Amino acid sequence: MSLPTPADSPAQARLYPMRFEPIYEYRLWGGRRLAHLLSAPLPGDGPIGEAWVLSDRDDHASRVADGPLKGRTIAQLMEQSPEQLLGRLAGRFNRFPLLLKFLDVREMLSLQVHPADARKDLLPAGETGKTEAWVVLEAGPKSRIYAGLKPGITAADLRRAVADGVAADNVPSFIPKQGDSVFIPAGTVHSLGGDVVVFEIQENSDVTFRLDDWGHVDPKSGRPRALQVDQALSAIDMAQGEIAPVAPVVEETTPVERERLFECDHFWLWRLRGQSPFAVGAAGAPRVLVCIEGTGRVEHGGETYAAAKGDVLLLPAAVGVCAFRPSGGVTVLEVALPE
Repeated sequence: MSLPTPADSPAQARLYPMRFEPIYEYRLWGGRRLAHLLSAPLPGDGPIGEAWVLSDRDDHASRVADGPLKGRTIAQLMEQSPEQLLGRLAGRFNRFPLLLKFLDVREMLSLQVHPADARKDLLPAGETGKTEAWVVLEAGPKSRIYAGLKPGITAADLRRAVADGVAADNVPSFIPKQGDSVFIPAGTVHSLGGDVVVFEIQENSDVTFRLDDWGHVDPKSGRPRALQVDQALSAIDMAQGEIAPVAPVVEETTPVERERLFECDHFWLWRLRGQSPFAVGAAGAPRVLVCIEGTGRVEHGGETYAAAKGDVLLLPAAVGVCAFRPSGGVTVLEVALPE
């Protein structure tokens, strides 16, 4: 039997509540409003549509922002300290299974669909399907979310509509408002845009098939983006009807209002609002905190870890339950991996 690696060795440094640097992504449909949500300055002066705030992907590797492990990627932590990081979930995942983002969608996102886990024929090697969900942070009168299919729509109807440039006519839509939470199962036709900012949680996948792109021309290439109509039609769950915002479930009101927004096979997510200290984290399992309003600090092991608006903190399983102390009113999202 091999001896365990000492917790203070370079290969397995002791984990702590870790903040991650955002990875900004150019998107033709994006804007510049993420500058008001995250403290890290936006690059350049073009449209930034996405900030990847926790990503265990080879091409987008989130790095620890501060502390003894500054610069380490989430992939390195998964490899070097799986038990400390994942606790009783260690061994279940070969990479961190969720991808967290902020989106600033000034124009319309493409009308698109993501395949389900079971559709191996549509997934590149090593990829999963992509069930996702949004929490609306900003919205205006022009904002719109499209999700699902109108009653009786068939694949043939959609194919004709795509050819005629009216695919969106087959998809129900609504005007979102701040605080709305929307669950998008894999296989659902969806889009959003018109000056809307959302937090997005999803399976760790980057597989998207576009049905329609609203006539967008990419200014960088001078051309429309490619569509993947055949794959999209194959991936769609034709039985998925209209999708509306979820009804939050209030689980606690003091010392913090805790609402459960999503509970599915891939992620659980709560919204916590308050101004008195409250508990975060879990014994023996990881949690992720996303501060979307206000500031505060996480206390653990006699140390404090700042959390400002837009910050993402990973609470490794070894950290367990911590105290969150707000500086005034705060809104925090807490993410768990289902067990």
